Amino acid sequence: MILYLASGSPRRRELLDQLGIPFTVVKSTYEEHNEQYESPYELVEQQALGKALAAVLPTEAKGNAHTVLGADTIVVHKGHKLGKPHDVEGAKAMLGELAGDYHEVVTGVALCHYDSNGDLLGQSVFHVCTKVYFFDLTEADIEAYVATGEPMDKAGAYGIQGKGAYLVKGIEGSYTNVVGLPVEVVARKLKDGSR
Repeated sequence: MILYLASGSPRRRELLDQLGIPFTVVKSTYEEHNEQYESPYELVEQQALGKALAAVLPTEAKGNAHTVLGADTIVVHKGHKLGKPHDVEGAKAMLGELAGDYHEVVTGVALCHYDSNGDLLGQSVFHVCTKVYFFDLTEADIEAYVATGEPMDKAGAYGIQGKGAYLVKGIEGSYTNVVGLPVEVVARKLKDGSR
């Protein structure tokens, strides 16, 4: 099976690599529209599907059956959707909001299956939710973490797989989902040939 990953995320690449799943990274022309959906679950599923359907595939994709994987991750705290911070102050505000409480990390995944003619055979669209509990954080804790630069390209302004692990008291659910792709679920769906 040929798999195309419609994502520029190095974390998603690393997760697929860890499981030994062969894939090729491709660009997607999809433009995100965060304000369109009330439900965070519907939002990430639609964003993931949009990314997968708008993937720019290489010419060799024609003539071979293939699957395109799209994904989108957001953080949800008390109904408030948190994407990536726009600046340092935004990162500090997000971390302050999450401190001493729990939030959900929600990743939408779309697997679009194509035949050798490039016709869409079917798609599997789903989301995975993980609860993440943060320690109480002082202003100094937040300042020090933001100063590392790590929060700037991450939903919720932290990376659990890096220095952000220091902020996390515990999780309920998939760890890889918090990193950016619930790779254990994706691998099983790919193995099952889930349509």
